Amino acid sequence: METKKGPCPARRIIGDVLIAAAVLLTVDVVIVMLGKINSVVLKNEYISRFKNEIYLCAVLILFALDVRFGFFTKIRSTAGKGIGWILRIIVTALAAVILFLCGKVIAGGFINTAEAEKNVIILGLALENGKPVRDLYYRVETGQKYWEQHDDVTLILTGGNPDESGRTEADVMHDILAERGVPEEQMHLENKAENTVENFENTAKIIDLDTPIVLVSSNYHMSRAVRLARQAGFTNIKRLPAPSEFLKYGSNMMWEVGSELNQWEKSILSRMQ
Repeated sequence: METKKGPCPARRIIGDVLIAAAVLLTVDVVIVMLGKINSVVLKNEYISRFKNEIYLCAVLILFALDVRFGFFTKIRSTAGKGIGWILRIIVTALAAVILFLCGKVIAGGFINTAEAEKNVIILGLALENGKPVRDLYYRVETGQKYWEQHDDVTLILTGGNPDESGRTEADVMHDILAERGVPEEQMHLENKAENTVENFENTAKIIDLDTPIVLVSSNYHMSRAVRLARQAGFTNIKRLPAPSEFLKYGSNMMWEVGSELNQWEKSILSRMQ
C-alpha cells in the first residue's frame, strides 16, 4: 500500500520557523498599532498604515504556510496545479520583496557615519496621549550625547502634530533637552511638519542645503530618512541612528517597508504618465 510522503525535514523546520516569525510579527503589529491608533493625533493615517502592515504580514504568513505545507499545489487536477503555481510565484515574489526591504531597514540602522558638524537634525515622532514615546526619548538622548561631545552645534528639533494642549513633537524635545542643560541658543524648533517629508522641506528653509548635517532618527527609520533628506536637496548627510524599543521593532519595521513600497508605487505610476 502506497503511503504519502510528507515534506522533507529541512522544509518542515524552515517552514515552522517562518510561520512562527510571521505570526509573532503579526501579533506585534496588531498590539503596537492598535495602541498607537487609540493615542495619536493622526488616527486616520495610522489606521491606513495598520491595514497596509496587516496586508504585508498576510503575504508573509501565506509564504510561510506554503513553504511548510505546500498547499498551493496540492490540488490534483492539472488546471488546479497550474493556478497553484501561479499563486505560489506571486506570493513568493511579494514575500521576497518584503524580506529584502526588511533587510534594508535593519541594515540601515547599523550605519553610523556621524562626524563633528555644526548642524544636527533630530526628527520628531508622534506623541501618544500627549506624551513622548520611548523611541522619541532615544532620539533626544542620542542628540544630547552628540551635543555633549561636540558642544558647538545647533540642534534642529523638527516635528509638528500638536496635542490637545498645543504642544508639538519639537516642543516636547525642546523641553527635555532644556531640562538636561542644552542652552536655548543651541536649539532651533521646526514645529510645523506633519511627516518626515515636511520635516526636511521646512528644515531646508532654515539651513543651506549644501551644509553638512548630522541626521538623528530611530535605527529602523534611518534608511528612509536619509533618502527623503536627499530628495529634499540635502547633499552632505551624516547618519546617527538612535536605538529603539525591541518589542515594537517589528511593527516599526513593517511601517518602513510599507512606506518604501508606497514610494515604489508612486515612482512607477509617475513614469507611466
